[in-house]
Amino acid sequence: MFKQQTETILTPKRNNRMVQALKKSLQLDREYPAHDEATIAAEVAHNYRWNFVVNILDNAAFKFGVSLTSASTILPLFISKLTSNPLLPVGIIGVIAQGGWFLPQVFAARVAERLPQQKPVVIKIGLFAERLPYWVIAVSPLVALHNPTLAIILLLLGYTWHTLGSGSMATFWQEMIARSFSTQQRGRFFGIMNFLGGFCGALGAGLSASLLEGIPFPTNFFYIFLIAAISLMISWYFVSLNREPIYPVTAPHQTQQAFFKKLPQILRADRNFRQFLIARLLLGFSGMGSSFLTVAALERWQISDSTVGIYTTAMLVGETAAHLIFGFMADRFGHKRSLTIGALITALSYFITWLAPTPNWQFLVFFFQGASLGAVITAGIMIIMEFGTPQQRPTYIGLANTSVGIIAMAAPLLGALLANISYNILFAVSGSISFTSFALLWLWVKEPRGTHALTPQGNRISTN
Repeated sequence: MFKQQTETILTPKRNNRMVQALKKSLQLDREYPAHDEATIAAEVAHNYRWNFVVNILDNAAFKFGVSLTSASTILPLFISKLTSNPLLPVGIIGVIAQGGWFLPQVFAARVAERLPQQKPVVIKIGLFAERLPYWVIAVSPLVALHNPTLAIILLLLGYTWHTLGSGSMATFWQEMIARSFSTQQRGRFFGIMNFLGGFCGALGAGLSASLLEGIPFPTNFFYIFLIAAISLMISWYFVSLNREPIYPVTAPHQTQQAFFKKLPQILRADRNFRQFLIARLLLGFSGMGSSFLTVAALERWQISDSTVGIYTTAMLVGETAAHLIFGFMADRFGHKRSLTIGALITALSYFITWLAPTPNWQFLVFFFQGASLGAVITAGIMIIMEFGTPQQRPTYIGLANTSVGIIAMAAPLLGALLANISYNILFAVSGSISFTSFALLWLWVKEPRGTHALTPQGNRISTN
C-alpha cells in the first residue's frame, strides 16, 4: 500500500477541511495496492477494448460539440454580427483558443506525477472546469439583440473558462490515456479516435451550416451553442467509464519552487527535447494567422454565412483524414515525421490564402488548416510522451505544452496588429514562420523513439 505517499500531494496542512474534502472527492485518501509493472501491463491489455470504445465515444461527442463553436469560423462569425470592429474580440478568441489549452498544463504536472490515478481529477474537477462553461456560451445569443456588448462578454467569459479549464485538465487526461494504452497502441488509438471524432465534428459543422442558413439570427446561434453544451455533457459521461490502472507513486514530494527549478535543468540536459521545443514553439507562433482566415474572407469576398459553415466542414474533413493517416504512420515511423509534414501543410495553407485569386481557394486553405491541426493533435501530443522517462512524463507534457501556450497566446495579438496593416502581410509572415518550423523539425530534431528501446508500458531501456 502507498497511502502515505499521497498525503502531501495537495498541501501539508492536513487539518484543512476543504483540502480534506477535496482529497476524499479525488480518492486521495484511499489505500492503493502497490501493483508491479507486469500486473499493470496485464490490466492495460485486459481493458484495451473497453477503453478503446469508451474513449472513442468520448472524443466523438466532444468533437461534435466543439465543432459547433469553432474559434476559426463560428465564433468570429457570431462576433462579427455584434460589432462593426470585430478584430479585437476575434483576436481575444484567438489568444484563448491558441494558448488557453496549453498554458495551465505545467502547473498541473507536479500534482499529476504523484497521483496513483488521474481519472478522479479528469471527471470530478473536469465537470466544472471544462463542461459547465458551455452553458454560459449558450446564453450569449439570448441577449445578443438587446445587449450585443453583454453577449460578447458572456461568449468570451464562457469560452475562456472552458479553454483554461480544459487546459488545466489536459495533463491529467493525457497521463490517464498514456497509462491506459501501451506505447505500441497509442498512435493507432489516437489516430482512429480522432478520425472518428473528426467525422462527428464534420457532421456538427454541417449541422451548423444548416442552422445558420435556415434559422434567423440570433436564434440559430442559440441552437448551435445549446447542442454543443449537451454534446460535451455526453462526452463527460463516456470518459467517466475509462478504466485506468493504478500506478505506484515513486516521485518524491517537492515544493512548487523546487519543481519549477528543475525545469531549466531538463532543457539543459535533454538537447533533443530542447531543439524539438524550439521548433514546436515556432509552429505555435505561426498560428497568429489562423483566427483571421474567416474575417479576411468575409471582408475580401463578402461570403455567405452558410459558406462559413462549409469552411468548418472542409477544415474538419482535413483534420479527420490527417488523424487517421498520421496515427498509423506514427506507429511505424514515430511521431516526428507526422509533425514535420503538419508544419509544411500549415505553411502551404497560409501561402495559398495570401495569394488566392478567388474565394474557392479558401476551401483548400481550411482543409490544410484542418490537416495541420490533425498532425499537431496526433503527433504533437503523442511525441512528448516519448521524451524522458515514464516518471518524468507529466513534467515533459506540462513543460512543452505550457511553453507552446505562452507563445500561442501572444501570437494572435501580433496577428491582430498585422491584420490592421494588411491581411496579406499577416498570412505571409505566418507562412514563413511555419515553414521555418518545418525545416527545423526535418533537419534538427531526432525521432525520440529511435533513441531507446521501449517496454510495452513505455519504460526505457538504453540501446547504447
